[in-house]
Amino acid sequence: MKITKINQSKKSINPDEQNLYPSKASRSRVIRFRMIAVFLWLLAIGCEIWAIVILQKPPINMTSIIILLAVGLVTVVIGSLLWKKANRINPASSKEKWKFFIQNQLGVIISVIAFLPLFILIFKNENLDKKQKQILASVAGGALVIAGLTSADFDPPSQEKYLKQSQEVKDLNEGVDYVYWTRSGKSYHLYSECSYINTHRTHEIFEGTVAQAKELKNIVDLCDRCQSKAKKRKNQEN
Repeated sequence: MKITKINQSKKSINPDEQNLYPSKASRSRVIRFRMIAVFLWLLAIGCEIWAIVILQKPPINMTSIIILLAVGLVTVVIGSLLWKKANRINPASSKEKWKFFIQNQLGVIISVIAFLPLFILIFKNENLDKKQKQILASVAGGALVIAGLTSADFDPPSQEKYLKQSQEVKDLNEGVDYVYWTRSGKSYHLYSECSYINTHRTHEIFEGTVAQAKELKNIVDLCDRCQSKAKKRKNQEN
């Protein structure tokens, strides 16, 4: 089994700062993700405006409105996923409550802006019959719900959470901040021999800090099996 060590920067970095502030390369990724997300969100709002214009000019082309809603939904969802990915690389501080809320739930706010006005206008439109209103309102309402649920972050990342996770690893790992992960893994591990990653299908295991696992592979969860094993070993030693 090949274990690849992630090189540390030669520059002295405070371990806490390493978890709070992403590297230059990661900052570039964050900026790129956020810019693409904003562009996609603006495109979704543009689709909504276009649909509203169509809605005001009878005879109303329902097919065009439904297509615009579908495009808007796709762009909102992709934008929100990119935004959440950026948040996991460079999270806000939970101490700044408003900033923390807006940064982590901005996708939900955009979802409301992109679909709710059209949803309301559909019901108020006098050029639509009852059946047409039901069809368009169902599509618009469904798009709003799907976009909102997909965009919501029910377990938002924070600087404090990452510092706590890093300290937890140190406490379980004899004061050392290093973990293991794989290319396709969802968790980092305290032991390279953990059966979740040390299998015949795994060709390479990476070793580095909690911060590096977060930055390089967007992994922010500690393996439950490794955690239990480390706690049991620690209790036996005490």
